[in-house]
Amino acid sequence: MEERRILQQKWFLYLTEFFSGMGVMAVELGASRLLAPYFSSSQIVWTIIIGTIMIAMAAGNMWGGRQADRSTNPDGLYKRILLSSLWIAAIPLVGRYLIIGITGLLVVAVNENFLIVAAFLACMIIFVFPLFLLGTVTPSLARYAMSNVEESGKTVGVLNACNTVGSIIGTFLPTFVTIPAVGTAATFLIFSGILLLLSVVYFLVSGSNRTRCAVAAVIFLLCAVFGCSGSFAFWRDDITYEGESVYNYLQVTENSRSIALSTNVLVGVQSLYMKEPGMTGMYYDYALAAPVLAGYEEKEELDMLILGMGCGTYATMCRQYYPKIVSEGVEIDEKITELARTYFNLPEDVNVTTYDGRAYLQAIDGEYDIIMVDAYQDITIPFQMSSAEFFSQILDHLVPDGVLVVNLNMRSDEPGNINEYLCDTIASVFPQVLTVDVPGSENRELFAFRNTDQLDRLTAFESDDFALNAQMCTVEKELHVYEGGSLILTDDKAPVELLGMSVMDEMIGSELQYFKDVVDRQGFSGLIRTLLG
Repeated sequence: MEERRILQQKWFLYLTEFFSGMGVMAVELGASRLLAPYFSSSQIVWTIIIGTIMIAMAAGNMWGGRQADRSTNPDGLYKRILLSSLWIAAIPLVGRYLIIGITGLLVVAVNENFLIVAAFLACMIIFVFPLFLLGTVTPSLARYAMSNVEESGKTVGVLNACNTVGSIIGTFLPTFVTIPAVGTAATFLIFSGILLLLSVVYFLVSGSNRTRCAVAAVIFLLCAVFGCSGSFAFWRDDITYEGESVYNYLQVTENSRSIALSTNVLVGVQSLYMKEPGMTGMYYDYALAAPVLAGYEEKEELDMLILGMGCGTYATMCRQYYPKIVSEGVEIDEKITELARTYFNLPEDVNVTTYDGRAYLQAIDGEYDIIMVDAYQDITIPFQMSSAEFFSQILDHLVPDGVLVVNLNMRSDEPGNINEYLCDTIASVFPQVLTVDVPGSENRELFAFRNTDQLDRLTAFESDDFALNAQMCTVEKELHVYEGGSLILTDDKAPVELLGMSVMDEMIGSELQYFKDVVDRQGFSGLIRTLLG
């Protein structure tokens, strides 16, 4: 039969294995970027993605093997690859709507582990089916490529090698090339297009299913046209810039008063630029106490290092209120630094190094009057920047009366919460630790230093700037001395994401209670009317 000719072309079967392996890994990496703006890019979310994909692949392996034993005709396999490619192509078009829809439905159904349940369910609905289909490829090809039992080991070995090499390329190519260059949506389309082309070539060679191929090509083109045009935050109309980097989804929004950077479309602002000089009303205002505690009035110049520079909000404010400060920053995401120069008016003479914060400390010998740690973002807390070893490195890089200021972003009064762990850890390194809660937010600002008399500097501080003077009075009034406990994070054991998830559940539960009350009073129709404004 004509369609059997392809079985004689083992190179095509090996090519199929290569591209299916590449497609699986590309979809996995694309999944992390599709989910990250809504659920974060934490290790927990990665665990959900990997676990879900392994479930899909295992089920596909089993079912594909059974199908291959029933028929030696590869048409069925390439139909599955064709269907998988179309499903993947549709993900950029419908994926974000499914995520928001699933999240909305779970609002009234889930009280604990909301993010875990929502992320897992979204992953199952969006990604399991196409990856289940791709999971059928390896056992099917092993059956089709096997010419005799004596070469079975060699055949399986070559197929596995092709799959592995394809997976390697499918890992590096999206991360370092396609996602930063053209985005997540285009990445899904590129790799789905490769799988589609593979199937179309098979059917054209075999002379069958040409109508099916034409229909699939039309569907793919429609997905390509409409799938790349939407926004992750499709309900917003104030987005000035939206893009992606190697590390983050990036969104710049603007109103008449300020410009903001967010890396999560649902909650949180990572950087803020005030169009008119002044206080932000956020935690940056409270962090302005650090230069005073470090002896700004007594010194000719202060050196400040910001780990987690973002778009430079704190450096810009310190430039405004404390002109004697020389600032430098460390930011792992170079794209964020570019946005800081473009949209946030970060001065060119503020040096920013593209590096991991802790690795940077290990590479330098200098000392600073102020070190700010602002690298904690929702539950995405770098464990290596939360341990006692890390804060010991910071202490080594501070002058004798230097000050560490840390933005803790998930305030909670529950015992054993993430902030208690971080505060205990810092208190195990620094003799003096003080905290102040930022009203109207979930932030808590922490100051740590060596000498008790440094607090007197805040009491004696006077500024000609009324707003700064008032802010320092507020900080002094609300500061609390923190007594360290035994909850210490170390490089060996720092479960920051599980601790953060617990606080996030508490915060989400509080925020969602309003919508649950709407459902109780008005039903789901009332919830829809509320969400639509």
